[in-house]
Amino acid sequence: MDSTSSESRTPLASTAAEGLKIVIVGGFGVGKTTMVRAVSEIRPLSTEETMTQAGLGVDDPSAVDGKTTTTVAFDFGRISLNEQMVLYLFGAPGQERFWFLWDRLFSGTLGAVVLVDTRRLSDSWYAIDRLEHHQTPFIVARNNFPGTAHSLDDVREALSLPADVPLIDCDARDRASAKKVLITLVDHLYALSTAREAVSS
Repeated sequence: MDSTSSESRTPLASTAAEGLKIVIVGGFGVGKTTMVRAVSEIRPLSTEETMTQAGLGVDDPSAVDGKTTTTVAFDFGRISLNEQMVLYLFGAPGQERFWFLWDRLFSGTLGAVVLVDTRRLSDSWYAIDRLEHHQTPFIVARNNFPGTAHSLDDVREALSLPADVPLIDCDARDRASAKKVLITLVDHLYALSTAREAVSS
């Protein structure tokens, strides 16, 4: 199900005063661009380009059947949370040769979603490592591709995720499912903020 076909797009409210930044990271072809497209209230900015012969031996599309395009910078979308607050979404490129962009994308980020494909879990390790390095809060969302066989407990163990890092299922193509991922992240960030305030008071 692709939820990007809606013709109506919400204009940015003139009362919008605060912007929050969230980054979606993960391996090559895991569904980051698809998730941004699914939830954005505007036509997303996309830097997808057609994969060419020049990428042979550099990018490995063998595990991503039918993939013909790739993100070369980032994807950008927007969600208005209320009249004052706007959520800005950045989808990071997945290929190793573009990882140098990640540190800049993480700057000013409230939190992150690590999108994973259980057929290629090792592709997620770098994303988790960089987020931990930057001390950026994150959740993990398993994108349910055909053939998904491992349980969430298996995924948590394989990625060595602490118990306090939320891990949920999603379908990145589905607007409601993608929104649930973002809500889970916001709830996680709120819980972390509340816990910090309780310690400092």
